[in-house]
Amino acid sequence: MIRHHLDDDILLRYAAGSLEEGWSIGVATHLALCPECRGRLQTYEALGGHFLESEMVEDLNDGEWQEMRRRISIDETGTVVQLKPKRQGDGLIPQPLQGYVERAGGLKWRRLGGGAAQMIVPTDDLTTTVRLLRIPAGKPVPEHSHGGTELTLVLDGSFSDELSSFKRGDVEMADAEILHTPRAGPEKDCICLAITDAPLKFTSRLVRWLQPWLKI
Repeated sequence: MIRHHLDDDILLRYAAGSLEEGWSIGVATHLALCPECRGRLQTYEALGGHFLESEMVEDLNDGEWQEMRRRISIDETGTVVQLKPKRQGDGLIPQPLQGYVERAGGLKWRRLGGGAAQMIVPTDDLTTTVRLLRIPAGKPVPEHSHGGTELTLVLDGSFSDELSSFKRGDVEMADAEILHTPRAGPEKDCICLAITDAPLKFTSRLVRWLQPWLKI
């Protein structure tokens, strides 16, 4: 059962099409796993549709067109596909995230040390970094705060920190005010999707020194 959901602000921005691509990937992947948030999204989209029908339609300017493009992707056949969640299947990685991983050549882990690994998921978004993280069972992520905002979505296993515990489908939003040491659950490796708009701020001097090489 999913206990930690997306807040209203990010869901409203997603419904309005105003989120950058990286955040949209995180939101859509959570929605693929969470029927409760899908229901909330449908309500917001219905409200947005009502307001749109009540207003005069105007031509899109260049800036608005760029915002719209962030909400769509183009497959190899040239077909335009809106970035929308698909309901959970049997696989570890739901759509639309799975499509991004496949276009990158599949799941390719890069070692970070201590058994941890990551994969940077390539996007066209220059404002965020999208990555998959694998944290060994029972092991912690070094203590850190945040230079900006971080969305973390559990895809497999679990983790806990000073705030709560998180399992598959749960999402944690962290900002500069949160200092924590997430630790993977003892039952299995924890695999997460993490989206950030600024580098993490580690308390360890050694980790800070390694940070440019580790790309975290």
